Parts: sequence; structure tokens; C-alpha cells
Amino acid sequence: MKIEFRKIPLQSSDFELYEDSVKFSGTFSKISSKLAKIEGTVQGPCEVECYKCGQSFTKDLDDKVNFLVSDGVYSNKSDEEEVVVIETSEHMLDFDELLHSEIESFKSEYFSCNTCLDDSYIDIEY
Repeated sequence: MKIEFRKIPLQSSDFELYEDSVKFSGTFSKISSKLAKIEGTVQGPCEVECYKCGQSFTKDLDDKVNFLVSDGVYSNKSDEEEVVVIETSEHMLDFDELLHSEIESFKSEYFSCNTCLDDSYIDIEY
């Protein structure tokens, strides 16, 4: 789902979309002519790999996300808040890309399958 920046409403609007079995839902609104705010959750089962043996297994994803999306380069005069700012140069707010990025970020973490959790083998670095 893509929305042009100029068409993003000032009032909070609801959204909901899926990638495989992962659901991304919440609200979005325009803060200024070049800045939009997204508040939502990413939930659902996600296929991940064990970092030790490479076996695939399902892990539940349940994250609360807050983004600022900037239409162009973002510059903040006061660095009071620590908020994730995503810069785009296409004048579009792309929810599919945001969801895909969140899923890939989750998959890049280190997970252990049940077999490797029960394994008494200890990794030793030399």
C-alpha cells in the first residue's frame, strides 16, 4: 500500500496489511508537509533460522513500532526525542516496504531452535 505524501491526512487514519501471516496495523497521520507519523504493531508467526544449525522454525513476532517518515532529507534542530526516522525520496509512504523491512530486521536477530537450546555444547571462540 502506497500513499503520496500530499494525500496523507492530518487526522489519524487506520491501516492494516499483511505479509505472509504477519500483520502490520496502526494509525498514520501527517505532522507537517514533509513529515508523517506512524504508530502501530507488527504481529504474527514468522519463519526464522537457528543461528547454530540453520534449521528453520516459527517464532512469534510482536513488536510495537513508531516511525517518522520524511519526504526527503530529515533535519532535526532539537535532538530531544529518539525516534526512528525513515527518509524517502519518492514522495511516497510505502507501508509494504516498511513491513518487509521490519520482518527482515526481526529475522536478522540470533535465534536458537529447541534442539540447540537443549544442547550442552558450548561455543568457544579462540
